[in-house]
Amino acid sequence: MSRVYNWLLPHPLLTLLLAVVWTLLQNDISAGMVVFGIILGIIIPRMTSIWWPDLPQGFHIGKMFSYCLIVMWDILVANIQVAWVVLSVPNAKLKPAWIAVPLNLRQPEAITLLAGTITLTPGTVSCDLSSDGHSLLVHVLHTHDPDAVLEDIKIRYERRLEEIFI
Repeated sequence: MSRVYNWLLPHPLLTLLLAVVWTLLQNDISAGMVVFGIILGIIIPRMTSIWWPDLPQGFHIGKMFSYCLIVMWDILVANIQVAWVVLSVPNAKLKPAWIAVPLNLRQPEAITLLAGTITLTPGTVSCDLSSDGHSLLVHVLHTHDPDAVLEDIKIRYERRLEEIFI
């Protein structure tokens, strides 16, 4: 029975998410739309499951929740900082920087989450991952100390991701 369940629902949370999103996008909650959302939620993950990597072995959902809170706070603060830079620093005085962040993370999901976190935070963009997957190239809009930005990424984000993806 569990073999059939795993074949039919390779990613049960994605199935649920797709069904809910489909139903909400329709602006009409009816039995037909819910059933069609469930059908889509079963078919799409099943058809794409061959391209999905293996699931991470260890994952702490509680630590992920606190990580999300930290990232949301950082996004809020960075929005204010970037607005201040845009309004107060002339273009000629901007100090952009390229920073190579050496990675301790090895799981593709954790590296993707780190790159996404950096890009979501205003003023920084993750631009490239080295071919061996051991460093991430990050562009910073304005900084006086690139080493401090590197240290902040390592301590604030990467260390927490190492605890989430064990």
